[in-house]
Amino acid sequence: MSRLGAFGAKLYRGEVGVDFVGRRKFWYLVSIAITILAFAAVLLRGLTMGVEFQGGAVFTTPETDKLSMSEAESIVEETTGHSPIVVALGGEGAMRIQVSGLDTDQSNASREALAEELEIPTDQLNAEVIGPSWGDQIANRAWQGLGIFMVLVVIYLAIAFEWRMAVAALIALIHDITITVGVYALVGFEVTPGTVIGLLTILGYSLYDTVVVFDGLKEQTKNYTRQTRFTYAELANRSLNGTLVRSINTSVVALLPVAALLFIGGGLLGGGMLNDIALSLFVGLTAGAYSSIVIATPLVADLKMREPEVKAQDRRVLSRRAKRAEAGQDEDDLDGEFTEDDARDGERAAEEEHEPADDAVEHEPEPAGAGAGAAAVRAPRRQPPARNRGRGRPSGKRR
Repeated sequence: MSRLGAFGAKLYRGEVGVDFVGRRKFWYLVSIAITILAFAAVLLRGLTMGVEFQGGAVFTTPETDKLSMSEAESIVEETTGHSPIVVALGGEGAMRIQVSGLDTDQSNASREALAEELEIPTDQLNAEVIGPSWGDQIANRAWQGLGIFMVLVVIYLAIAFEWRMAVAALIALIHDITITVGVYALVGFEVTPGTVIGLLTILGYSLYDTVVVFDGLKEQTKNYTRQTRFTYAELANRSLNGTLVRSINTSVVALLPVAALLFIGGGLLGGGMLNDIALSLFVGLTAGAYSSIVIATPLVADLKMREPEVKAQDRRVLSRRAKRAEAGQDEDDLDGEFTEDDARDGERAAEEEHEPADDAVEHEPEPAGAGAGAAAVRAPRRQPPARNRGRGRPSGKRR
């Protein structure tokens, strides 16, 4: 077994672990700081919207060595008065020239100037003109799709798990979107339909990681009130550590091809729209893996620990733990499985909360002059049941 596999097995068995839930306030502060930076980037730098959202023209030149990227940029800027975005397509001189805010007349003038400089007929220079109304329609459809996706996610998680997990997953998804949009504002990449596709894709990946963690949490806490070993926060942290290596492995495997698209396809080969999709996928997958570990599960634990039933059970666990410590008893084997002994301990602990203390038991007064024989008629003193009595025998019955 590899070292990572052995470490994952120890995490699953609870032999080692990272206290994510116990240090959740620290992770909350880190996430809030990152979110504030993302909002600041959007407010100060703004987003570079593509022609699909604000209208404009896109020119695609054939392979040529007669026109450089800087010369093409100068020609379009002199003709239209707008600064274009020029992207190389491959290594043979083909270019994609994008200009926002152009009308039909300006687009035709730029096309003729470029064709003249390239010494080709005007009809051989591919040009696409996108009106601003069509761009607004695309933006509205994107927002509608995002809103519908969020609603369906909340409904599904509320049915499959519970509403607290649905709320935590929704907060984690909003966190991932905010960080991705903030990175787009910082690096200045264009927001195109490819970006929208990437955002919707990363939300699916982020939700996948969150559901995997929630499924482990649901399995760990299904018999929570029938045991007296762990508090809810401790069980949540154990389940999170049990799925930690799995979440990291799936995220790394998904990030490898995305990194190839971003740094090789988009960076070295000039992939154009590959940059838009790859950047949103790369940032979103990273943020999704982070949020599913340090945001989603700690939030669920916070919400659950506010319930009266969970509060009472946590008090019982801590009380019995203190009694065991005072008696010098070692904790049971922390294997994470709830046995019949744990169920009996949990039921006995719940009963003890409602039973009167030994000193509070009322005894009948001794009759006068009863002497030493009076001790025989006293009420019997209640003794706690022996936990280990009957264990180890073939029948398991007490004699």
